[in-house]
Amino acid sequence: MTTRTVDTTEELAAFLRNRRERLDPDRLGLPARRRARRTPGLRREEVAELAGVSTDYVVRLEQGRGLRPSAQVLAALARALGLAPGERDYLFDLAGRRRPATTDDGAAAGPAPSLARLVHDLSPLPAMLMDHRYDLLAWNPEMARLLPDFDTVPPSRRNAMRLCLLHPPMRDFYADREGVLRDGVAHLRAAWAAHPEDHELAGLIAEFTAQDEDFARLWAEREVRVNGRGRKLLRHPSLGAITVDFEILLPLEDPQLRLLVYRAADQNSHALLDRLRTQ
Repeated sequence: MTTRTVDTTEELAAFLRNRRERLDPDRLGLPARRRARRTPGLRREEVAELAGVSTDYVVRLEQGRGLRPSAQVLAALARALGLAPGERDYLFDLAGRRRPATTDDGAAAGPAPSLARLVHDLSPLPAMLMDHRYDLLAWNPEMARLLPDFDTVPPSRRNAMRLCLLHPPMRDFYADREGVLRDGVAHLRAAWAAHPEDHELAGLIAEFTAQDEDFARLWAEREVRVNGRGRKLLRHPSLGAITVDFEILLPLEDPQLRLLVYRAADQNSHALLDRLRTQ
């Protein structure tokens, strides 16, 4: 049995209906007069009002009548329907639209001051904030002490992938260097497709491909994946083996940024991170 190819117009209509019907009107704080309803979720006119479009437009979208909504309308519908980042990407893909970049050249905007403060407030957990290129935008003292010779790297060269590939003290820092590189390359490929006008990102990829054969090999495999949670074994030059669990969080207001947080995975690692803070 063969599976037919996707009819994107039909699937877009079905997806919008499905997500509208899954919404809880009470959680959205709609006026009480609107809460008596026979159908699940929101009414079309309520979605239209939340998205700032006409009810007729929503009806025609849900009926699959050949509309091709703009990126601005899709973003408004995604907000109205409370779509998660993956769902929002799916919506844009179905409509054949690219998600709007955060700046004209495809680069992420600088971090909001509140995000930079958050990174420091996460102490004593090692934490840092990156953009879609893996440029390091903010970090706390614990993360700076954890990364070998981090203070010797010029600020303009502080990129997580560059450190892993081209900063000699980091060469043996990750026990599973292959896995870390594979995840990083897969992320950069996804970011490269999402930001085709980002010349700085293209330059980084060209630099890494030319200077590191492992990066070139993994880039040629065309894997696309974002790994937001896991465990790493770190080999710190003075403290030895430290096992950490990591989480990568995407701020809702700045989804192109990534907040990386490490937590000790066992008691011994917890004790070693405590020692690191006093160095």
